[in-house]
Amino acid sequence: MKAAYIQKFGGPEVLKYGDLPDPSPGPGQIVVDTFAASVNGADWKVCAGEYAQATFPVILGRDFSGVVSALGAGVEDLRVGDEVFGVLETGRDGTYCEKIAVGANVVAKKPAAMSHVDAAALALTGLTALCAVEDSLKLKSGETILIQGGAGGVASFAIQLAKHLGARVITTASAANLGYVRELGADQVIDYNATDFRKAVSNCDAVFDTVGGDVTSMGGGGWIFLIFLLPFAVLGGIIALIIWLIQGSRRPAPVPAYNLRRN
Repeated sequence: MKAAYIQKFGGPEVLKYGDLPDPSPGPGQIVVDTFAASVNGADWKVCAGEYAQATFPVILGRDFSGVVSALGAGVEDLRVGDEVFGVLETGRDGTYCEKIAVGANVVAKKPAAMSHVDAAALALTGLTALCAVEDSLKLKSGETILIQGGAGGVASFAIQLAKHLGARVITTASAANLGYVRELGADQVIDYNATDFRKAVSNCDAVFDTVGGDVTSMGGGGWIFLIFLLPFAVLGGIIALIIWLIQGSRRPAPVPAYNLRRN
């Protein structure tokens, strides 16, 4: 199979494109023929060796969408030809390739109305938003949440999820993205370049900070939960990969965690 992989750690220049062996499904696994894989902020960290994978070659990438092409022993709820999407198991990388062996229990059937590109871009950011808003913050109907950086990949899903749960959503964004976050369902939108959110926001039950840095230090009290999951930027498809290769040397400084506060 064709794959984008590294044989040593470094910058974008160490990324190679070539042939690697096709995977075979183990017990409980499926093989997915990859139609789309997204590019995430975690990928350049893997490339740089920040996660210290021990065995080369390392194929980059964490989420994907495609079609089931083989079944391992014990897989009963999927069939060859099913369209699926998902995120690799925790600690794994390897979706910049034509075929992926992955646990059947960590994939979902792709909605027919959703493209493979959209499904691949949804998986990692959507899962992060779900873990933060539902599992960690346990947001409930009628509560108010402040979501910092609402136009970002994870935050944009978090806005929609919070509204689905029946919460009131306050979010911050730049002037160029105010209309966008309103379309996502935000009830109150703050231009962070024009307004100090500390003067515009009060009585929040929960805070989901996807910005970090000075924004976190200004965020006030309440308990804080650091969720070491996934960086925020998710782009889709091969075009994003090319952009990442070109712009890799100008990437932003890493933000190690999302900050979640609940009063």
